[in-house]
Amino acid sequence: MKNKDILFKAAIIFSCLIFFPLIISAKVTIQKNSQGGYQLYVDKRPFLIKGVIYNPTPVCSGYDYVFLNDPKKPWLVDGKLMKEMGVNVVRIYSCSSAQWGKIKEFIRDMYNNFGIYTIVSDWIGLWDKPSPNYADRESRERIKMNILKIVKALKDEEGLLMWILGNENNYTFSGKIAFWTSPEIEKIPDLYKRVLKRAEIYYSFVDELAKEIKKIDSNHPVALGNGEVSTLDVASRVCKNIDTLAIISYRGKRFGNLFENIRYAFDKPILISEFGCDSYDAYQNREAEDIQAEYIQLQWKSIFENTIFCGNKRGNCIGGTLFEWSDEWWKYNEGYTPDWCIHNPEAGWSNGSYYFDIKAKDNLNMNEEWFGIVKLLEEKDEKGLNRRVPKKVYYILKDIWTKPFYSPPS
Repeated sequence: MKNKDILFKAAIIFSCLIFFPLIISAKVTIQKNSQGGYQLYVDKRPFLIKGVIYNPTPVCSGYDYVFLNDPKKPWLVDGKLMKEMGVNVVRIYSCSSAQWGKIKEFIRDMYNNFGIYTIVSDWIGLWDKPSPNYADRESRERIKMNILKIVKALKDEEGLLMWILGNENNYTFSGKIAFWTSPEIEKIPDLYKRVLKRAEIYYSFVDELAKEIKKIDSNHPVALGNGEVSTLDVASRVCKNIDTLAIISYRGKRFGNLFENIRYAFDKPILISEFGCDSYDAYQNREAEDIQAEYIQLQWKSIFENTIFCGNKRGNCIGGTLFEWSDEWWKYNEGYTPDWCIHNPEAGWSNGSYYFDIKAKDNLNMNEEWFGIVKLLEEKDEKGLNRRVPKKVYYILKDIWTKPFYSPPS
């Protein structure tokens, strides 16, 4: 009887493996060499992130569009174009714990069909209504509960690469966006010290999240998302459980001293989690794919030169995720629905590092609706999706990303 029981159990296990194959997530690690350089590994193989940010909002849709809920599954069209271009990672900004089944489907589709990994980010409540208060215990607990549910649901996915906590939440410290405070903070007379106190509270919360994530998932790095290098010195003192930094940076054609600054402010590997250039010249009032291509090509060159892959043994960059895959027609008038069907040429903000059109009226030269490396047409394809037309930069990056490059020994 005993042997029969063993054989019966073995048969059940064998059947389960056939009909319900085990999903084994990749082991993603980061190693530091003796000269201070960092290298990302996926299952012990050196890996350079050649990524794009993905939020394929259709023409005439806006902030309330959730691509995971789209029955047309636009990623099956976009993924093919990405694979041909050499993209190996997509970054998504957020997903709720209620969507874990759909995000699983997305991660599996991207990996199984196109060999593309997914970075899952979370805003940490940044755009919630009401805005989060990181000094409030209940607010923190609500955010933590949602994030940990997502981690538990997705941690074993083979196509998952890493987690990013936050995006540019550090801009809340000064009230640039989503201001928050507490009686304790308001008692501080010096305004700058109030900023530092908010930074300490927020980064301590991020560290708490990272620590809890690692109890659940030991296979994927946890990144701190940050706008530029602002207040990273504070983060370095309290974020002991962070593996890497996900840095948003729009510095024009190159990143200048960013990599060295971070080496001394918070010595962690760097993912440039947002970079890019729009394809509209606000001064000349015309499309400018040539200029977009020039800027992004030089930005990628700057990223690559700061990786170990180019032979720089002190390279502290592990790659980048470009903003963004496709144009978004709703960005100029975010709350005005009729304008979502118009590809607006008006710029929304100013950045002197993009000097080619800084002489535009009021120096407004950053066109949020034109950052895609793929343009969308109003014309639909057979699936009902806006037709995709790759811009010039798509082909330039394809030429770079699909060619072999120096790879450090494993």
